[in-house]
Amino acid sequence: MNRKVIIYPIFVSLLLVLSVLYGFTKKRNLDRKVHSIEVQFAEGENSFLTHETVNKLLIQSEVTVKNQPKRIIDLHHLEEKVLDNPYVDKAKVFVTPGGLIKTHISQKEPIARIISEDEVYYIDDKGLVIPLSKNFSARVPLVKGKNISSKIEEITELILFISEDDFLKKEIIGIERLNSNEYVLTVRSGNYKIHFGEYENVNLKFKKLKAFYNKSLKDKSIENYKVINIKYHNQVVCTKRNQDGKQ
Repeated sequence: MNRKVIIYPIFVSLLLVLSVLYGFTKKRNLDRKVHSIEVQFAEGENSFLTHETVNKLLIQSEVTVKNQPKRIIDLHHLEEKVLDNPYVDKAKVFVTPGGLIKTHISQKEPIARIISEDEVYYIDDKGLVIPLSKNFSARVPLVKGKNISSKIEEITELILFISEDDFLKKEIIGIERLNSNEYVLTVRSGNYKIHFGEYENVNLKFKKLKAFYNKSLKDKSIENYKVINIKYHNQVVCTKRNQDGKQ
């Protein structure tokens, strides 16, 4: 019984000492100042953002977080500021015990460049707008026409279908949306247009086009056409050039 009485106060004393040490260590850690900022971009082809641009986002109360005590740093606020940037897809901001703020960023991936009336911008795979950037120009299909914003979901689906096929991704470099709600495709391999028609039977139309390519590229007959029309059911209708090669 006496032994238990002796051990109990020792145990309590140890807890008090540990609590004091923990509190002291925690306070010293929170008082430690941020000594530097490190920005890491996920691997990818896009370079919309620079390290300098991100550093300018990492401010709090209009002051850079560098040389500020860790205790006053609001990591959630900083992360939200980074995520508000139109080029950022995902972001994570955290601080190390030593006082280094790390920012990991994934940039948005443009799938097309849109030209509609007086607007020029990129869209991502969700159809969301990505502004043009002075730092980087993406090599993506060009889409032009009127009232594109009203059909952005349809256009996004068409671009994604094309991008998932290795041949179509290399061959189709532009899309025009006509007032008739039909689409005309511009290609890389020749001076001819592909009349796609309305956004329907997409898989079937591209199957017809690839079958036509397989034949016409082998015999080089594709050079004789100025229009390849795949909008009709179960057929490909072509318009030939004039004999002098003019349109």
